[in-house]
Amino acid sequence: MSSYYAHHVFFCLNRREEGRTCCARHDAERLQAYAKSRIKSLGLAGQGKVRINRAGCLDRCEEGPVIVVYPEGIWYTYVDESDIDEIIDSHLVGGKPVDRLRLP
Repeated sequence: MSSYYAHHVFFCLNRREEGRTCCARHDAERLQAYAKSRIKSLGLAGQGKVRINRAGCLDRCEEGPVIVVYPEGIWYTYVDESDIDEIIDSHLVGGKPVDRLRLP
């Protein structure tokens, strides 16, 4: 049985109480919207392609911001649009994970 999406990407957008590390304090919401827009502009959104989703806490905020890409279950951290572009271009389009951004 094949998956509905070739890749399903979850961006942690969790916001923790003041002073605690969380993905939301690292511009995660804006960069999730950027990734979603870029995927749409490349014609990669939809069934059989890529889905960019928001997620609550993925329980890795100390390593964040974080995303996880399924079906591979590969976790990434990122800083800016260029990191998101590299994940999209290399992993989602090219099939090659981005080792420098991978989390263990």
